[in-house]
Amino acid sequence: MSLRQFLDNKVAPHFHEGGKLQKYYVFYEMFDTMLYSPSSVTSSAAHVRDGIDLKRVMMTVWFAALPALLFGMFNVGYQANMQISEFGYQPIDGWRTAIVAALTGFDHGNLFANLLHGAVYYIPIMIVVYLGGFIWEGLFAWKRGHEVNEGFFVTGILFTLILPPAIPLWQVFLGISFGVVVGKEVFGGTGKNFLNPALVGRAFLYFAYPAQMSGDAVWTAVDNFSGATALSLAAEGKLDYSAGLNGVAYSNGMVDLTWMQTALGGIQGSIGETSTLAIAIGAAILLLTKIASWRIMLGVFLGMVAMSAVFNAIGSSSNAMFAMPWYWHLTIGGFAFGMVFMATDPVSAAMTNTGKLVFGALIGVMTVLIRVVNPAFPEGIMLAILFSNLCAPMIDYFVVKANMNRRLRRTGGLA
Repeated sequence: MSLRQFLDNKVAPHFHEGGKLQKYYVFYEMFDTMLYSPSSVTSSAAHVRDGIDLKRVMMTVWFAALPALLFGMFNVGYQANMQISEFGYQPIDGWRTAIVAALTGFDHGNLFANLLHGAVYYIPIMIVVYLGGFIWEGLFAWKRGHEVNEGFFVTGILFTLILPPAIPLWQVFLGISFGVVVGKEVFGGTGKNFLNPALVGRAFLYFAYPAQMSGDAVWTAVDNFSGATALSLAAEGKLDYSAGLNGVAYSNGMVDLTWMQTALGGIQGSIGETSTLAIAIGAAILLLTKIASWRIMLGVFLGMVAMSAVFNAIGSSSNAMFAMPWYWHLTIGGFAFGMVFMATDPVSAAMTNTGKLVFGALIGVMTVLIRVVNPAFPEGIMLAILFSNLCAPMIDYFVVKANMNRRLRRTGGLA
């Protein structure tokens, strides 16, 4: 008997109407949906602002995020193994260290050793995120008397990729709990939230525990090592933009940083945000399948380029961020990941075609404004997207209003 037949014939009847475990059906359905596609999917406008097929979106976004996920695990392990094998830093004591030491050692030239070292940090984060998320999703679905929505699969994978690798797991649980409950469920669940839940969770952690979300010590999983991200180096005025794409823009005697390195991803940063190339592969998948809006991505990119050009033209003798070219803004920090995976969230973004361009441009402009002008926040894409989420209904309102006025003028004022 197959697992599918066993669930249908032996387990499911106890949870369906009339079964002794009927009131716990939502938890059985959640487990069943994790293993198999549901028998029915969204085919009409089931949400306030969106009517997309959640199963199709979930699987496509997961597949699109896979390159960033795999490279992120490799880079986490590579950064740690390099500091251990090349420069003599000590691994963090604990069961993770024991696993890596026993199976592969800390050779940063070994692909499997890097992947394993990264996996022992990423996989626990992923487990905690999905465990915490499904607890809250299940409780809210149980209370409301409806099935658990598959949309959390997307929220969960994206949330794991915007975290630093050395973040404490209890903070991971708090972050995803805040994102799911406050960012989505209190507004009615998937399709009714006006903020991106993954970013809400990260924003909570960023302001509640800034040392574990932005401190230099959280980016590399070794003991007593402090390594600044490329964005932090830029904010401190330590990057030489005249070096070109392959020239050394920064060197500390141990590591040389080039623009090409930031594009490929061999740098410090959040797990899934370091490789612009891997993110670009995901963007191509989302655009080809028409899951993500090219208008939003284009708007974010053009807004960033335009605002960075303005600051480049103005210049500043006291703020090094004024001089950062657009192609550095693109590849450092979380800009590329936010543009591709976060800004394009179909529920919290603008709905109209023109509105999507305006929405994206607002994100691009605000990201550079926050990065350059506000010294307290070297990264701006998270706050820019959340602010633009709040503005999305207003943007759509004015776009629709403008379209109605144009029609009225064409028809001589007749409705």
